[in-house]
Amino acid sequence: MTHFFFRLPLGLSAQGPRGFTLSLVAFSALALLLSACSPALNWRLVRTEAASLTFLLPCKPDRASKMVPLGGQASTLSMVGCEADGAMFALAVADTAVPAQAAELLTQWQSLTLTHMRASAHTQSPFLVTGASSPPSPVRVQAQGQQADGRAVQSQAVYFARGSQLFQAVIYAPKVSAEMADTFFGGIKLE
Repeated sequence: MTHFFFRLPLGLSAQGPRGFTLSLVAFSALALLLSACSPALNWRLVRTEAASLTFLLPCKPDRASKMVPLGGQASTLSMVGCEADGAMFALAVADTAVPAQAAELLTQWQSLTLTHMRASAHTQSPFLVTGASSPPSPVRVQAQGQQADGRAVQSQAVYFARGSQLFQAVIYAPKVSAEMADTFFGGIKLE
């Protein structure tokens, strides 16, 4: 008995070697179509606990926090992120006790990030985040550098503040696609 998932058109038979080949080709085509329906980036809305902020992540988020020195004082850095399709997506929030230092602290954060990834080249441009403080104005930083093991890495990050809260949204990947970056950064909403 021959089993196949659909009826062969116009009198073609599933009997014999030719029929088996047609069934195999049809099954392969169906499998390819079904795999196209399972995207590597499954975007979902995420809310941070530390701030009134929502954003999109392409995978189930992991959460972590730790104490870091910020502006000469200990501050809690909270991160939400995940890895999908060879890229790491993260949003970090830190609270400074002195909102007047926000611009200086965001500049230091950018510099530390670029140093950590051994950036060989980077560009910076204005970015719009509705509800963010100004000054400092939100910026988008694109960079090329190296991972700890020497492999090439690209990053795109957006830095912004609201009151005493400082934010970094970042993607690290061998190649950051425009679609990936536009969806991630475009999904940031301060409430």
